[in-house]
Amino acid sequence: MNDFISGMTSALCLVAGLFFLRFWRKTHDRFFGFFAASFFLMALHRVVMLLLKNMESEHLLGPYLIRLLSFVLILVAIVDKNRPPRKKAPAAPEQNSVR
Repeated sequence: MNDFISGMTSALCLVAGLFFLRFWRKTHDRFFGFFAASFFLMALHRVVMLLLKNMESEHLLGPYLIRLLSFVLILVAIVDKNRPPRKKAPAAPEQNSVR
């Protein structure tokens, strides 16, 4: 039963990632791109944990690093979205020299 729930969670993470990917393709907003990548990594984490469920717990650092990267991407997306916009440097005035 736990394998079934973990598989469903992985599939739902993939679906959420696909939704965010679609929003990113429409708007080209990095926020949606970060979230899509994060949900794809969460799905990958679930699949890796299912494949490695019979291994000793001391060898399971890799899957948790995937999960950590996923949550770091969410934090990066939030910080990036709330960052004030950059001001563009003023353009240099054109010099019309008459010769």
